[in-house]
Amino acid sequence: METDLSRAAGVRRTSANPASGFDGRPPDGGAAVVLDGHGNVGACTPAAEELLGAPARELCGRPLAELFVGADTWFPPGAGAPAPPVGPVVLRRRGDPAVEVRLEVLPLAGGGGEDGYVVRAVPAAVAAAGEQDEALVRALFGQTEIGLTLHDADLRIVRTNRAAGLELSAGAGFEPVAVPLGEVLVPKDAQIVEAQLERVARTGEPISERLVRVHCRKAPERELVVLMSAMRLEDGEGRCVGVAMTFSDITERHRAQRRSALVNGAEKLLLGSLDIVRVAQGLAGVLVPEYADLAAVDLTEAALVGEEPGDYSLGAPLRRVAVAARLGGWPAELLPAGASLRVRDPRNERVYQRTTVCVPDLSELQAALADDAEARRAVLPDEAASLLLMPLRARGRLLGAAVLWRDGGRPRFDEDDVALGTQVGARAGISLDNARRYAREHRAAEALQRNLLPQEVVRVSAAEATGSYVPAGTAAGVGGTWFDVIPLSSCRVAFVVGDVVGHGVEAAAAMGRLRTAVQTLSDMDLSPEELLTHLDDLVTRMSAAERTGPVAAPGGRQGTFLGSTCLYAVYDPITGVCTIASAGHPPPVLSVPGRTGAEFVEIKPGPPLGVGGLPFEPVESVLEPGTLLAFYTDKLLAHGEDGTEQRMRQLRDQVEAAALEDSSPAETGRTVLRHLVPEPPAHDVALLTARLRALPPEATATWEFPASPEAVSRAREAVSAQLTAWQLDDLAFSTELIVSELVTNSIRYAGGPVGVRLIRDKTLICEVSDPSQTQPRLRRALLTDEGGRGLFLVAQVSQRWGSRYTRHGKTIWTEQALTPD
Repeated sequence: METDLSRAAGVRRTSANPASGFDGRPPDGGAAVVLDGHGNVGACTPAAEELLGAPARELCGRPLAELFVGADTWFPPGAGAPAPPVGPVVLRRRGDPAVEVRLEVLPLAGGGGEDGYVVRAVPAAVAAAGEQDEALVRALFGQTEIGLTLHDADLRIVRTNRAAGLELSAGAGFEPVAVPLGEVLVPKDAQIVEAQLERVARTGEPISERLVRVHCRKAPERELVVLMSAMRLEDGEGRCVGVAMTFSDITERHRAQRRSALVNGAEKLLLGSLDIVRVAQGLAGVLVPEYADLAAVDLTEAALVGEEPGDYSLGAPLRRVAVAARLGGWPAELLPAGASLRVRDPRNERVYQRTTVCVPDLSELQAALADDAEARRAVLPDEAASLLLMPLRARGRLLGAAVLWRDGGRPRFDEDDVALGTQVGARAGISLDNARRYAREHRAAEALQRNLLPQEVVRVSAAEATGSYVPAGTAAGVGGTWFDVIPLSSCRVAFVVGDVVGHGVEAAAAMGRLRTAVQTLSDMDLSPEELLTHLDDLVTRMSAAERTGPVAAPGGRQGTFLGSTCLYAVYDPITGVCTIASAGHPPPVLSVPGRTGAEFVEIKPGPPLGVGGLPFEPVESVLEPGTLLAFYTDKLLAHGEDGTEQRMRQLRDQVEAAALEDSSPAETGRTVLRHLVPEPPAHDVALLTARLRALPPEATATWEFPASPEAVSRAREAVSAQLTAWQLDDLAFSTELIVSELVTNSIRYAGGPVGVRLIRDKTLICEVSDPSQTQPRLRRALLTDEGGRGLFLVAQVSQRWGSRYTRHGKTIWTEQALTPD
């Protein structure tokens, strides 16, 4: 709320000076009194009446000393020149608090020989603010760091300070001259600045530290970078009388910032892509347009393929892998991206030296390459005026070079640019070498991964299966994914798919060890849940050994085996039963012929391998011949931006469409991957598709005999008759021997009943089952032993033999070639 003092002085409150309550400008006329020669008040202004707190009739005739504390110590000031300002002094006011004011005393010469005085009272706060304003104006016009220009309503420069560097005096005199901006700046830049000042004058909205690039008429070739601020100037009525502009020349600072940004941009390449071509393209993008008008990155062929580069020699092949142009497209006279080039002439070897090369004037190089069209296409565009070549080296090896050009409209390359180019080239060389080494690791990991995987197409009696492997686009995602199709005894087949945690060569090696372990355990004919239990224990022990062994990972961290998922399924083509168990792996997709819609098999996944402590639960299903199964890794569901549920629907739809078209497993796999993985994924993806088959009923024969001695002869007779029906009489003797020995052992050591089954497939399979859980053991009998030769004889007359546990005991099986040797 305004005080009486401020209202009396006619001063407005503004936000510019909230502490004092005044804007620093005394009111027109002010609070003034006229004194006679004796110091008595003769007249006063209305503002004085309000300030003094009394009407004029009470003030006139009173001595001034009565109105101020201690006035007799300084008044009257004496005759002569005007007295300096007095104060602050304390003003007496009736019933109101005392107020400090400053007085200005001016002597008057009376016409009748009597002198007088005019005393003007200004509140001390107003006077102090005015002095501060004057000091600020003097400082702004006197300092030499920040430029200041005052523009009139027509935006002409009417006043400047020293930092502005403009002479506006009119020749010999000192009257300022209004100068248009177009006489100071080049026309294009003057129009840009005037447009901004005109907006400030029109709207009253100031601008603060706006970066502009200008060229002065005195030196149009030199670009100045300026931070400009501007505000509107108004008179007492609020009308615009001009614009005040301040500016700072930050050309050198801006240039240093640009150079720092260029170096930092090259460093950021180290944190970006690890694809060597993308790194080269990023380098070209960093260099243009801030540093050059044209840029090309040429790399050695060895670096491109990830090999260790050797010493560079003349004639070694280079490839232009990245280009960038400031204006328009890449010049037609220069080699484009993807082109090969060679430096054969020793005179031109300077273009690929060990240090940064600067060629400020290309006339000499143009003359030297006048007859070498290939070299001209490599380094001489038509519009170029100067050239800079930055070798890209790392660990003492040359990976390539970045060639930069500037046209005649920009300053030529100089020694400062050489120093900057050396820094950028060093950082870019490290980035490119990291990408090269990464590419080599990527190839090694992918090669190891592919070599450890089985053949893509597997055809067995139980199924036709095709495995598809899509490597990751980078080495960070390669390794750990595997699939397998393992033939088992009695025409059964096992399908395996898994994914090791981690990536790279270590994960690929771990995958190979797991795949070998699965094949070894499957040879024991274990059930899926039992096999996963053994595999889980194996992974746990291997992981513990790596953490605590003599070659444990640094810091006690986990080593190669961080865990793995795995799904193991066994299909029997005779019974049609498929048993599946999962260790943290997603379920397969199932499509039954003649049935609309594909579906995911309902399984109960156990914990991933390496966790331990929980059982794995098997799920049995009876599947029809022709059923299509699709096994996959979970990375297939995580690829792309779609959610897991949407990806599962897409996978199910693709498998369903392939089943309706009766596509082969290979065609199905290609179709699914083409739709779901259209580009290189971030992680490896594996897909195993299998079309199930069934053995015809006439290909098998089954008998069951009681545990009695005559069962041996009956079994021989039944087998012999079946072989005759199959026209396999050549195998009658050996098969009768096998059946006789195995049935005899079952009756002697296991009791009954004893099951016998013949399977005619690519081989003749003979199975003998009994209720005993004791596995048979092959041994060499002594000459004095009465028995112990049965399994030895069985092994001699068969190609392969083995045994497996069943729910009700065990089964011993043998295989014989259909055409005996």
